[in-house]
Amino acid sequence: MSIPRDRSLEGLCLRCGPLGENDRLLTLLSADEGLLRLAASGARRPRSSLAAAGPLTHLRAQVQQQGHGLGRLRQVKVLRSYSRLGQQLDTLAAAQWLLELTQLLVPEGQSLPGLLPLLLHRLGQLEELLELEPLILRQEALALAVQGGVQLLGIGGFGLPLHTELPSGAALLPPIGDWSWRCSLLPAEGFYANRHPGAVLLLNASEMALLQRLSRPQLPRKASGELMGPTPVWERLLDLLGFWCREHLGRSPRSLALLRQDSPAAAIRKTG
Repeated sequence: MSIPRDRSLEGLCLRCGPLGENDRLLTLLSADEGLLRLAASGARRPRSSLAAAGPLTHLRAQVQQQGHGLGRLRQVKVLRSYSRLGQQLDTLAAAQWLLELTQLLVPEGQSLPGLLPLLLHRLGQLEELLELEPLILRQEALALAVQGGVQLLGIGGFGLPLHTELPSGAALLPPIGDWSWRCSLLPAEGFYANRHPGAVLLLNASEMALLQRLSRPQLPRKASGELMGPTPVWERLLDLLGFWCREHLGRSPRSLALLRQDSPAAAIRKTG
């Protein structure tokens, strides 16, 4: 029989579900160990010291491991909770999109350098949006979700070939101002700088240029600070990521549908 050993780890709780009558099963992303599934004994009891270990919680934990079975949480210290994102549908949907995409990208027990810091950074940015009025909040949340998705895919080894034109392999340079130009997405291959019969989505030059800028640290903004690209453009880019995920990851995060649907404020704008 193997001897139980304790270790300390830090990570973000991506998902939480019931385990037995009083326990929880957590999916945790740690910088050193990647995705981990951990049992939190008694965490569903109201006064449990482990009850704080839930989704959207950045925590430090003591874990007991015995053999190859599930590790068990022994102690938890919450470093930061992002539960406020649930106050708005758009921020919650964007956060869920990023968490689900992370789970599709990261093999269990394998770390991807830079992924956890990026994810925490994006969740913090989403939290900052909660003070904005609804229409601006939706646009900003969509943009952060799209940019975060582009960057997570890159870290996970499934990055979009944003700067390469097929079939030549030449640099893809969208001619800004040429409104007749179109770029075709073929999810299995990449981008064609023309109309291709197998395309699932067409982008104009401005949309493609906007997409190419999303590998940078900051969102693209005008000199006034206003975000570049109206909300429908960000929705199209989100759809593009959905096509790419289905082709290369086997499926797209379920939260894409929640993120893609109109917010109440947008519905009012359409009918008003």
